Formats: sequence, structure tokens, C-alpha cells
Amino acid sequence: MSNIVAMHVHDLAPFRHDHAFVDAGSAARGRALWTVTALTLATMVVEIAAGWWSGSLALWADGWHMGTHAAALGGAALAALLARRAASNAAYAFGGWKIEMLAAYTSGLLLVAVSLWLLVDAVEVLRAPRPIAYDEAIVVAVIGLVVNVASVWLLERGRADGDAVAHDHGDDHAHAHGHDHGHHDLNFRAAYLHVLADAVTSLLAIVALAAGKWFGIGWLDPAVALVAAVLIARWAAGVLAQASRALVDATADEALRQRVRATIEADGDATLSDLHVWQVGPRAWCVAASVVADRPLDALAYRQRLEAIAGLTHVTVEVHRCRGSH
Repeated sequence: MSNIVAMHVHDLAPFRHDHAFVDAGSAARGRALWTVTALTLATMVVEIAAGWWSGSLALWADGWHMGTHAAALGGAALAALLARRAASNAAYAFGGWKIEMLAAYTSGLLLVAVSLWLLVDAVEVLRAPRPIAYDEAIVVAVIGLVVNVASVWLLERGRADGDAVAHDHGDDHAHAHGHDHGHHDLNFRAAYLHVLADAVTSLLAIVALAAGKWFGIGWLDPAVALVAAVLIARWAAGVLAQASRALVDATADEALRQRVRATIEADGDATLSDLHVWQVGPRAWCVAASVVADRPLDALAYRQRLEAIAGLTHVTVEVHRCRGSH
């Protein structure tokens, strides 16, 4: 008679969870970024070619300026793509969200560089005014404004489409916090600020150039550049602050942390000896908790308590019996 004993197959279903922390609307926002990158590159090529053909230094310079924006936008789009791919790659412990944060941080640095360039140039012109080719400069500013307004519209539509997709997938954590995914996708927001900053500077430049051409107020052009430099620097500071916190895991949401603690300790017996709550996606959070109790429950029971808190996509609980319990 055979003594073979049938092997027990473990039921892992209650303990498995998804490691894809990218929200469902990320792909739609990524497509919008690629579209705007292509539009910016096309404008760059046209302006450089027109500047070379016509001998217009203003058109030629703005073409290369468009190239810097294309690099920033393309970097954001590439980072979003890599982050989505990393979501299913076991080599990334918690997905590829920090790839996007690194891109956002780089975009913030580029915005700082743009603001410093405007500041230095404006101060030089105020100290030593130089002649301005108003007609050519106005044409360049109008082209830049049209392209950037179109880009802003495309990005806004991409953000709206992304939110709609996320809502269709039942991802409503953003509403629980009063925000949408587009605002919490810092990589997308940094790219959006690049386009918005250029649109604002183009609009201000048109006003200043028109005042200089028709009313002789030449000092207004560098003065407007100073205002734009300060505005862009403030936007850059916000992006850098948020991205740097994310890169060093300093994105703790104290209200969320307190809610996790209160939920686990609600029975009056369980006490958390250790709790870590950190961000791994635009609206995705991980929890690692150590529970001490006189009458400890199964770890799954504590995890199930946390299911009511939206956005907790990766929860690990360890349970210990209190040494003083009888």
C-alpha cells in the first residue's frame, strides 16, 4: 500500500494584493504629455528653420527655447511611461512612482534655471537698454502664446480624461481627500507648469512689447521679465519641495496615519508599537504596522479593519502577544 500523503495546497487568495500603484488615469495623462511634446518639437523645428531662412535671431533663439521645453515635457512623458512599466516589475519594490518624482524634481530645476535666466537678462537690459526688434519679437511671442495655449488645453483635456478613467475604475480616494488625480500627479503638474509658465511669459511679453512699440515704454519689457522670473521661481519652489519630500519618503500624511492608528486600536486591546505609513503613488499608500495585544487577533483581522480606508494599497501587519498578559 502506498504511503504517499497528499500535499496541502495553501490558499493565498486572502493574502495577495496588487502591487500596481499607478492610478488608472495615468495612461491618459501620459498620452497628453506625448502629444504636447510633439507639438512643441514641431514648433521648434518651424521656428529654427524660419529663423535661419529669414535671418531672424529672435525666431531662431525662441526655437531653441522651445527645445528646452520639449526636453522637459518629453522627460515627463517618458518618466510616466517607465513608471507604468515598473508597476509590474518585481525589481521595483513599490512600483515606479519615484521615477516620476525624479522627473518632477528635474523639471523644477529647469524652471529655476529659466527664472534665473530671465532675472539676469532683465537686470542687464534695465542697466544697459538695447534696441528691440519689436515686430519680430511680437510675432515670436504670439506664436509662443498660441502654441502654449493649445498645449495647456491638451493637458487639461488629458487630465480630465485621466480622472474620468480613474473614476470608472472605482478609484475614489481622491474625492475622499478633496482633490483629483491630476493635481496629485506631481510629474504631470511639473510639466503643466512648464507650459503655463511659458504661456504667461508670452502673454506678458506681448503686452510689454506692444507698450514699447506704440507708446515708447521700453523699460516695461525687462520689468515684465522680472515679474515672470519671480512667478516661475515660486512655482519651481513648490514643485521642488514636493518632489524632494517624495524622493526621501517624507510624504507622511498625519491625518491618514492617525486614522490608521485609531482604526487598529479601536477595540481597546490592540496597541501599535510601530507604524510606518508612506506614499508609493499619486494617491496610494503603504502601511507596515506592529500590533501588541493581550488577546491578539489574527493579522488578517487587523488588515480587514483597514480595508475601509481608501488608498491603502499595501498593508503589512505583524502581531505580538503582550508579555504582561495572562
